[in-house]
Amino acid sequence: MSAPGYRVRRATTDDLDQLKALWAASALPQEELEKQFTDFQVAQSPEGVVAGAVAMQLAGSDGRIHSEVFVDFALSDTLRPLLWERLQAVARNHGLFRLWTEETALFWKKDAGFSAAAIPAPEAFAGARGPWLALRLKDESADPALLEAQFNLFREAERSRREKFLRWAGALKVAGTVLAALLLIFLLGALAWFIRHRPPAPR
Repeated sequence: MSAPGYRVRRATTDDLDQLKALWAASALPQEELEKQFTDFQVAQSPEGVVAGAVAMQLAGSDGRIHSEVFVDFALSDTLRPLLWERLQAVARNHGLFRLWTEETALFWKKDAGFSAAAIPAPEAFAGARGPWLALRLKDESADPALLEAQFNLFREAERSRREKFLRWAGALKVAGTVLAALLLIFLLGALAWFIRHRPPAPR
């Protein structure tokens, strides 16, 4: 993956010093990003300079694109498509269903196809700045997030039906108890009436 003369690959420890300089120039949290530097994809010039980089955080079947940096912003139009192509390959290799980003560059909406997220971002991405953009990569019918949401709806509907049944059964039990009590009172009354009105025994 190279054009024009740039090679896009996964970051290694050899890139750390250059990445730290880029993070510092963009006011990004260096210590935090250093712990996850292998999440970064870098665009390297023929001279070995890391000219741009972007990270993808993985969480189950979701991926978060973040911390985009360039040594010269004038290179962004050249490097973003290369980095995006690499990110898509990483997403395919990990079988991701959806990508998320908070990057604000027009490229992510216009060229990459991201749009305003219609569902909440995974909890693993909590604490991010937002607002979220999302891009579905695979058919929703097989999306674990959607399947889980549908299962939760089914479970909630079942719980509601069970509670309704239990209320109905409780009401039926009360009605049965009341009916049994009334029947007992009737039988006792009938027995008392019979005892009071039974004919005297013959002498």
